[in-house]
Amino acid sequence: MNFKKLEVADYAALKPYFDPIPYRLSIYSLPSLIAWGDCVFETRYAVEGDLLVIANESQLRPDDRHLILPVSPGGDPSPERLRAIALESGHRRYWCACGNYVERHRQGLEPLFHIEEQPEFEDYVYLAEDLAELRGNRFVRKRNLIHQFEREFMRNGSRASVEPITRESVPECLAFLEAWCVQRDCDVDGDIDLACERRAVITSLEQLEALDLRGILVRLDERVCAFGIASRLNGDTGILSYEKAFSDVKGLYQFLDRECAKRLFAGCRYINKESDMSLPNLAAMKRSYHPVLRVKSYRLTLR
Repeated sequence: MNFKKLEVADYAALKPYFDPIPYRLSIYSLPSLIAWGDCVFETRYAVEGDLLVIANESQLRPDDRHLILPVSPGGDPSPERLRAIALESGHRRYWCACGNYVERHRQGLEPLFHIEEQPEFEDYVYLAEDLAELRGNRFVRKRNLIHQFEREFMRNGSRASVEPITRESVPECLAFLEAWCVQRDCDVDGDIDLACERRAVITSLEQLEALDLRGILVRLDERVCAFGIASRLNGDTGILSYEKAFSDVKGLYQFLDRECAKRLFAGCRYINKESDMSLPNLAAMKRSYHPVLRVKSYRLTLR
């Protein structure tokens, strides 16, 4: 099987394989695969008939090399085809097999694969309306934080503004990202997750138009202090891939999150805010926005 490294230049040619995408996990977003495709794992692809086969290889973690489910405009590959692809490509396992695929095909999968849940890769999905409007007692703390932010920055002559990220504002967003990384110690040895995310965000900002991404930024006193970047996953769901805000500005993150929901997801019923990677603080934050769905992720290992 002839695998090639996934590059930004491949986006236009590979996009039809993801339209429509039958899986609800955010990893099946082509912009995300490209942005994250050169860190702990190098993302590679091969075309096999009507299927796009995607592999993640790693020199740092060779025992974790894996495939994800192949994608095709023709629909689900059968469990038998998954097995054949794994054998031909020299991989023993699939990661991030989407829960809806596993439930549709469990009877055919069980004789061929060991099936294990991957809770660290379960995505959180929300109603777009909930995040945009923050109605009811569930969101009273979020609304209070936003009100505090607005009292500080948006009364008596607004010190805050929200605008789309454009090619012209990307350098300012990159400068903010560097300042945010200093605040969060992105470059500390061992924190490879933050370092990889930083690289993914830089790629996404620099290739915003090429990857069909959309974003907004928040200025405080004319300085970029927060931004969010989103993409479309399928007909009713968008992905909010990145939200960055200075943590020392009270209510700024909650304000950014609401504005992203209002401005970046026209026509979407749902917003996928990705997984918590089994990080307790991140999990608590995601739960605090009251998801309506958790999309399960499974590991499939050849028997």
